Amino acid sequence: MSERIKKYLGYMGILFLLTLSYGIARFANSYAASIQPSSYRSFAVSAEGKATTIPDVAKFSYSVITEGGKNIKELTDKNTTTANDAIAFLKGSGVPKADIKTTAYNVEPRTQYYNCYAGQIDSVRPCPPSEIVGYTIRQSVEVKIRDFSKIGDILNGVVVKGVNNVSDLQFTSDDPTKVEDLARADAIQKAMNKAYGVARAGGFEIGRLLSIDESSGYSPRPYYADFAFEKAGGVASPAPSIEPGSQETKINVTLRYEIR
Repeated sequence: MSERIKKYLGYMGILFLLTLSYGIARFANSYAASIQPSSYRSFAVSAEGKATTIPDVAKFSYSVITEGGKNIKELTDKNTTTANDAIAFLKGSGVPKADIKTTAYNVEPRTQYYNCYAGQIDSVRPCPPSEIVGYTIRQSVEVKIRDFSKIGDILNGVVVKGVNNVSDLQFTSDDPTKVEDLARADAIQKAMNKAYGVARAGGFEIGRLLSIDESSGYSPRPYYADFAFEKAGGVASPAPSIEPGSQETKINVTLRYEIR
């Protein structure tokens, strides 16, 4: 075989290896991009969406608290009678049974402790053990009100029935997912518009949507109030005027797109 043929075959072999290497590199790059686009081939945009709604449910909690001596049955009967009267009043005011929920029932001992050594450092006199001197019974209930015109009268009425703690009035939506969906759609539309604006400014085209991340939805702080009604002759103070107002829900989303 002549030297010219040997050189020719050598050049052809080198060219074949270079072509093969280039093809393998292109394939590897394409495959890597298809399964996991690298950070320099993608970009992200974030936006906040908002939706305003009028609350359709008012919620509040109340407790019947009964304190006394060691006769638990007497305390229980007294507490139960007051709690049942309050629930009967709620039902008679148009509150459905499904919107009245007992959230807690506690029997708590009240203990007397003795400090026998105060000011008697050198004394070795034994100290009597602590003892239970009575019990406190606490029954707590959560109530939903859908007719807002009755809120003040109901808050007032349960106190007349003997409830001695009313708190945590708040307004909310019975189905918060609807307003959240509106806020989410608003956030995604804003993020998409921002993405196309970035692409125009950067001189590139938008590829596939790679991911959507959503932060925790934000619901505005509800209206809370504690009520301390004074009863005089079995009649509580005038019913308060309660206004639910409106609520704004916010959701943040981040969209990540492929850069073409």
